[in-house]
Amino acid sequence: MIEPGPEEKIDATFRNGSLTAAGIILGFSLSFISRWVSNPNDWSRIDILPMLLLTVGIALQVKVFADLLARDSLIAAKYDRSRRLFLIGLGIVAVGIAIALVNDILGMGKMPMLG
Repeated sequence: MIEPGPEEKIDATFRNGSLTAAGIILGFSLSFISRWVSNPNDWSRIDILPMLLLTVGIALQVKVFADLLARDSLIAAKYDRSRRLFLIGLGIVAVGIAIALVNDILGMGKMPMLG
């Protein structure tokens, strides 16, 4: 992969599409955690790991969303960094959801996700 030059810029239209996609995925992540947290069932210690992962992943997604809104996000190096951080945050959220689902399927957690 070729590293962009220090002043190389991306097209604003391309950045805007990425910003839209990041916003939609961030909205899904926030909606998921909101629904899970508002569940009236009791929490157990097994629920801490997925909740921690969801929180860290969403925090990264929010940071990237804010970075993409900045004027200097059109600089290719900063855009690439934001894209990598967003994918890391998305991966962390996915792992958190997967752990919560496995806990639910195995009956280990008290916060059911499947109903």
